[in-house]
Amino acid sequence: MERQKFSSKFSSTLTFIGVAVGLGNVWRFPYMMGEYGGSAFLIVYLLFTIFLAIPGLTAEWTLGRATGKGPIGALSSVLGKTWGRRIGGLIVFTMIISTSYYIVVIGNVAFAAVFSIFNGFSESTIAEFDGQMSNGWLQYVFGLVVLGFAMLVLHLGVNKGIESVSRLFVPFFAFVILYLVVNALFLPGALAKVAEFLKPDFSVLTAEHIFAALGQSFFSVGLAGTIMVIYGSYMPADQNMLTTASFTALGDVGAAILASLFLIPTILVFNLDLSQGPTLIFSTLPKLFSVMAGGRVLGSGFLLALCLIAFLSAIGALEAVVGSISEEMKLRSSRSIIILIILLIEAAIMLPSSLDPNIIGVLDLIFGSGMQMLGSAIAVTTVAWGLGRLATKAQIFGSADRSWHDTYFAWLKWVLPGVMFIVLAGYLVSNL
Repeated sequence: MERQKFSSKFSSTLTFIGVAVGLGNVWRFPYMMGEYGGSAFLIVYLLFTIFLAIPGLTAEWTLGRATGKGPIGALSSVLGKTWGRRIGGLIVFTMIISTSYYIVVIGNVAFAAVFSIFNGFSESTIAEFDGQMSNGWLQYVFGLVVLGFAMLVLHLGVNKGIESVSRLFVPFFAFVILYLVVNALFLPGALAKVAEFLKPDFSVLTAEHIFAALGQSFFSVGLAGTIMVIYGSYMPADQNMLTTASFTALGDVGAAILASLFLIPTILVFNLDLSQGPTLIFSTLPKLFSVMAGGRVLGSGFLLALCLIAFLSAIGALEAVVGSISEEMKLRSSRSIIILIILLIEAAIMLPSSLDPNIIGVLDLIFGSGMQMLGSAIAVTTVAWGLGRLATKAQIFGSADRSWHDTYFAWLKWVLPGVMFIVLAGYLVSNL
């Protein structure tokens, strides 16, 4: 069966942006800025994205497009079947676990959006919202609905499913977030507070802050050795990787900045806690929407847009799993069987995270951060040291041959994997 390809460069770029943005930039980035140095964190994050995350994207896409396979098949093609299958299987297993709790969080966001639309947030409804958020079985049902829709999209395939929802959800998210930013910046005193917040103070940066910025730059574009590898296998042969990676990173960073330009001014204007951490969206934001003018409409729009853009990341993660297993089991013509099996597995392992949200933090520490960083480091190393200079350059730059192309390859071979393994080691040491 001939492998599906993205129908156009534009559609594939929207798909890459959609899977990159997700919860990582809209939910995670604003509170990361609040906790890790404000605009100084932002500047360091931008530098890491340009010099490390963009090359990382081209490396993972190269592995997928050069082999025409997902993570397991791609690593098997380069490293040999024995080790390729073992390592690829471990990476895909990591994605299965991390996707399970990620979908639970998306279900939480979906519930918050529905609650905001039908009830709104006010002093009288926030207690009810908190009570229903703590109802694990209710949140599990919302997670199952998200999982079901995601699997339906995968069943429709790359073009009718993944591309179609990406072309719809990414522009919708951009429209909503731009509208919210305009409203936020017109709040009394908002511009002054933003200007003060955006004054960089590099003296506050510590090694922990720099590691956080580096980790955010990797995670936010979807580097994990899985999603971008299989999406790379769907990339047209004539698509320029470096240009596409730059647009993907630009869209990813733009989403993070726009989300921050909405959340940070409004939170500061209403004197709420910006350094709330991961619970920002479910604790601080309902209070924010309860006191700001038009909060019901603005809050509903924000939560709905966040839910839809996060949904695209879930689709990418599940596609990495379904596509890889289908290829290995030679059941590409019976893809629906694999989709059903993965749906049942995910539904089972989602339940503990739904009933006890504290589990999410533990799983994210192991699988969402550490193991995904390891997976990306393996993918980048496999490209630079396995595929080799000529094959890698041909994928990234085509037939053109410039002197700086060798410099770029050397960066992929030595600097990028070195930095990733150092960050991974630092991350593990700091969390032992």
